[in-house]
Amino acid sequence: MMNILYFALIRENIGHFSETIDLPNDINNVNGLINYLEQKGDNYKAAFAQSDLIRVAINQEYVNLDHPISNNDEIAFFPPMTGG
Repeated sequence: MMNILYFALIRENIGHFSETIDLPNDINNVNGLINYLEQKGDNYKAAFAQSDLIRVAINQEYVNLDHPISNNDEIAFFPPMTGG
């Protein structure tokens, strides 16, 4: 089972901090996971509306959207960061 963590605005849009899913066999990278999650409803679509700006960590290491994933991973999604 894959553990998914959501932070800040992504968490607010989705409505919960985390969830555990059984990764479908045809999903093999972060981008595929985002597409799969967007199918779960409008709240997920809103959360990932700017997926090209979202930061992703797999097992606490930042990765790109084309990074491979597996059922044993912990994936964290962070909204775009602004600083000052």
